[in-house]
Amino acid sequence: MLSKSLSVGPQPRVVLVSVDSVLTMELHRVLSQLGIPMLSAAYAEAVIAAVHGELHGASGAVVILLDGRLPAVAQGQLLAALHEADVHRRCALALIADEVSDEWIARLREGAIDDIVPRVADTGSWSTHLSTMQRGHALHCELEQLRETAHFGLDLDLVTGIFNRETMLSILFRETDRVQRQRGALCLVLLDIDDFAHWTSTFGSGAGDQLLREVADRTGRMMRNYDVLGRVDSERFMMVLPGCSLVNAEMLAERMRLEVFGAQFVVTDTDGERVQIRLTASFGITSSRGRSPVVVMHEAEQTVERGKAAGPNSIRCASDLPATPETGEGLRQLFRGNEILMR
Repeated sequence: MLSKSLSVGPQPRVVLVSVDSVLTMELHRVLSQLGIPMLSAAYAEAVIAAVHGELHGASGAVVILLDGRLPAVAQGQLLAALHEADVHRRCALALIADEVSDEWIARLREGAIDDIVPRVADTGSWSTHLSTMQRGHALHCELEQLRETAHFGLDLDLVTGIFNRETMLSILFRETDRVQRQRGALCLVLLDIDDFAHWTSTFGSGAGDQLLREVADRTGRMMRNYDVLGRVDSERFMMVLPGCSLVNAEMLAERMRLEVFGAQFVVTDTDGERVQIRLTASFGITSSRGRSPVVVMHEAEQTVERGKAAGPNSIRCASDLPATPETGEGLRQLFRGNEILMR
């Protein structure tokens, strides 16, 4: 069952699910240096009991770490049991892995887990990962509540069902305030569909709405569970990316250019015929750095406009950063560097 009592306090609490005594001792040593108490458990039942028992009503965040070498973890059974018990609503979930597989990257993208931590992570890396997990999980819960509330108000775009411009600006102001207080990272990405007026004039406004919904759906599937997506203009989408650097934001834009717009779109024309077309988009990327949201938004708009003026299918960054890796291999490179920030 549980190998160490949990001290109640403002600091985060960690629950390790593993039967590896070496990992348990090493992580206990690392967390002790960080002043973070830890429980260890071998089975999902023990974790669930801890969440609903010893952890019930305690202050501070709770992070559950799943050892990827456990068969029940590798096969997804333990994660499914935790979600069925509604543990993820209260706790951040993370995988300790020897390497990143496509399956676990997919789980990270869909929000089933909050982070993937290398098994060889050192004390500094653990501090960063735990901080990111807590912040990301808290933001995810807030966004879920906001989405639920939005269904009863006018906070959603009527065509795509994602947030509208007013809500996105409100979220950007809130996140900027947190960046100023916590000195964290925050990036803004604008996605503008190239020559969208041509497609709506050719196939009609109904087909245009189809395209907008499909772009929103494909884009949303590539984002982390606590990133925010909204439609801020007729053919323009905005992504607010907490805890994301310019390099990672540019990597995400590259992947979106390849995966969202690399496949054909199907629309129904005015005669009821299904037609396949290809879209492209221009991206403008900027970093908040705690500046006024109005300034950051204006900078992102100027950046995407410069890209569109140079030609379609462009990615422009407000900084002078060099080009970044264009494929999903970049995720594995980041993992090997003890940093998983992309979804």
